[in-house]
Amino acid sequence: MAAQLPVAAQPAKISLIQNNGQWQLLKNGQPYYVKGAGGTVQLDLLVECGGNTIRTWGIDDAQRILDEAHSKGLMVMLGMWVQHERHGFDYDNNLAVQKQIQHFKSVVDRYKNHPALLMWGIGNEVDLFYSNTKVWHSIQAIAKYIHETDPNHPTCTVTAGLDSMEVQHVLEKAPDIDIYGVNTYGDIAGVPKNIGRFGWTGPYMITEWGPNGHWESPVTPWNAAIEQTSREKADVYWERYVKYIKADSQHCIGSYVFLWGQKQEYTLTWYGLFTKDNKQTEAIDNLYKLWNGKWPATPTPSVGGLFINSKGASDTLTVAAGSLNNALVKAALLRASAEESKNPNSYKIEWKMLAESDDKKAGGDMENEAAEISGFIKKVKDFELQFKAPRQPGAYRLFVTIHYKNKVAYANVPFQVKDAAAEGGSKVLRFKKFDMQSFDQP
Repeated sequence: MAAQLPVAAQPAKISLIQNNGQWQLLKNGQPYYVKGAGGTVQLDLLVECGGNTIRTWGIDDAQRILDEAHSKGLMVMLGMWVQHERHGFDYDNNLAVQKQIQHFKSVVDRYKNHPALLMWGIGNEVDLFYSNTKVWHSIQAIAKYIHETDPNHPTCTVTAGLDSMEVQHVLEKAPDIDIYGVNTYGDIAGVPKNIGRFGWTGPYMITEWGPNGHWESPVTPWNAAIEQTSREKADVYWERYVKYIKADSQHCIGSYVFLWGQKQEYTLTWYGLFTKDNKQTEAIDNLYKLWNGKWPATPTPSVGGLFINSKGASDTLTVAAGSLNNALVKAALLRASAEESKNPNSYKIEWKMLAESDDKKAGGDMENEAAEISGFIKKVKDFELQFKAPRQPGAYRLFVTIHYKNKVAYANVPFQVKDAAAEGGSKVLRFKKFDMQSFDQP
């Protein structure tokens, strides 16, 4: 079925130009720098923050998403989920390959004239854990069809990180790709440094970026990755945007921050810019400032650190089964009055304990949430918690969330519970008086 558009709606003319070595995306002849978000929720807030486009990974609910984006003045990088070898797709099966290509040709025919369409995202991380490079021939077939039938929208494909071999595959096997998309996290500094050296001289985008990935983070002795606090992530979003995205004005035509939403991936909080109940995190404040040039009216709280028995996440945290322990969180409200920032009554503090996830996957594949532990809280006072460790030995995480209005800060600490006899029985460690500290902001 053809897209149902208003009679007056016309597709935007999206083009690429290179002027004195600088690549630029144009929308209807005017410069268009992609200030994008990966996700399809909270679009009014995205507009308020200064964002101008969203990215999808597939065509599920595409008509509604395109229509809603258009109603809010947003553009869409419409993703085509080209099947992955790691999920069982066989690129030596010519019948299956042709069926997939025909499917995406019909998608192009259906949506190519939608006024919210910015570009086509043909495949996402098809190179992750693969061996059959014939997938690039499929991506080329789709991109070539787009160039033959859609004069208004460029093509993009996205790889998992940046690798010289994948750049060569795209150049040689998919020459109808106009824009190279890179999903990158802790390795983002290598993209502007290496992409030209690897042979790509055209425009590129950072199509996913955010905190350090769980696969590139420090781990505990029991192999639990240490997650950055929401404050640490906010700092990282700021630094990576300024130093590695916006700074490469010659070749980088924009980016899509990840994730404009929430999902379970390693933990409940690792990648989402929102919580499960749609609360905003501090990184959104920084995006607002980066895109708008000013701070939002309501500040987001910050977590300066979470400690169990005076130890932080980078220490080896082991407690005895059934023991009493103390946890302490440092919190503040940046850009608020000193009195408001230091007053515990300004906040709602929520504590949660989960078993370490036993359903960890790769590439963003769907995961089940970890099991929540109940009955662990013994006493709470201001920013301090006294809790009882589980009696079952194993790996756990203590989570804290600081709520202020509709915004939150969070942190979690992985810890290990061992048999009480091995740890010398139960004991309670108490803190010295804690003085609230303030935190610098970008």
